[in-house]
Amino acid sequence: MALSRAALKKRVKSLAKTSYFARSTFNSLQDYRRRRYFRSVAKDIPIDDKLVIFESFLGRQYACSPRAIYEAMRSDPRFDDYRFIWVSRKPDDLRKRIGDERTTVVKYLTRSYLRAYARAKFWVTNWRLPAGLCKREGQVVIQTWHGTPLKKIGMDLTIEGNATTSQRKGHRSYLNDAKKYDFFVSPSAFCTRVFASAFGLTQLGKENVLVETGYPRNDRLFSFSREDVDDIKQRLGIEPGKRVILYAPTWRDNQHTLGVGYTFDPVEHLERFLDSVPDDSMVIVRLHYLVANKVNLSAYRGKVIDCSRWEDINDLYIVSDVLITDYSSVFFDYANLRRPILFYMYDLQEYSSSVRDFYIDLDELPGPIIETQEELIDALANTEKIARQYADKYQTFIDTYDYLDDAHAGLRVAERCILGIEG
Repeated sequence: MALSRAALKKRVKSLAKTSYFARSTFNSLQDYRRRRYFRSVAKDIPIDDKLVIFESFLGRQYACSPRAIYEAMRSDPRFDDYRFIWVSRKPDDLRKRIGDERTTVVKYLTRSYLRAYARAKFWVTNWRLPAGLCKREGQVVIQTWHGTPLKKIGMDLTIEGNATTSQRKGHRSYLNDAKKYDFFVSPSAFCTRVFASAFGLTQLGKENVLVETGYPRNDRLFSFSREDVDDIKQRLGIEPGKRVILYAPTWRDNQHTLGVGYTFDPVEHLERFLDSVPDDSMVIVRLHYLVANKVNLSAYRGKVIDCSRWEDINDLYIVSDVLITDYSSVFFDYANLRRPILFYMYDLQEYSSSVRDFYIDLDELPGPIIETQEELIDALANTEKIARQYADKYQTFIDTYDYLDDAHAGLRVAERCILGIEG
């Protein structure tokens, strides 16, 4: 008996989870189908010069720099005659949240999504674009990316640590995506150099697309109120007076199992740490979305809040008293708050030698590198002392990497990239 189209697609998707070849073939076919549909509808759809489409984390979140730029445009009368489209994997939920008559929400990777991209003059994204989107002449792509990188990314990554793609294929995809960019938002001179290399802009002779504006994603870190903090704590269920510790590690490229996905090996490290947290503290755990479903924290209810799926990480920044991270880029953003940062790098030697190398000397970090549980527990008990010890280094770090951040980067990007106003 012949399988229906839906059943066949489901079976192929299942096979793709257990076979690299099947996954690659399936993805290539999907890209081809989307590209063909996009080109067919683009023939009949005129480009709307006052239409902007926003996409954040592949439609997973209403957050980051695309959100900051969107909200800046909505509140500025110069954009009163513009209309907006947001991409979401849960469009019904986002429509209710936004509630703006000028804003349409489309579902990620659907035909309405492809038609929206065919119409919109301006594309604002913080991730690489699906291969099926073929930018038309006259359209403008604004790449905001989603953080200042510590670990090497894109075409600068020379260690074969990624379990899901070859280095050669990864480099090619970064290069192909960069060909579409008209603007690339940079928060600093450091990032301008990194992005030019990592995204192949130098190789393409497109360094001129980089614009140093500060990071729109950090605008809120300069504009939140005491009421905002109280409201977020109430929504999270954090009791007044509790010390809040934010633990936000990154994922490991080399921890991947076919049919399972990315894994989170340091579960033991996490559990031992949580066992040691005093009763006057609350831990917010923010795991990368690739491993967010790999850890069960139910045994620590009352001491731990799993915010791995909390949409806007800025909420977690502004309610926390101290950040613990490892190689994640979160500390570049968090430093704007001038609060203590601890770098828990229990696998530092292995990570730097066999997974990813770094862009900066770790001696520049605005906090101590910690490699054992005992050191971590001691550091948490002495954050005030650490803050004094690292005060000068912290300020130097901000002056080097965060000096353009303020509450207005989103508007600067809109002025520069959409209105064409030179800074």
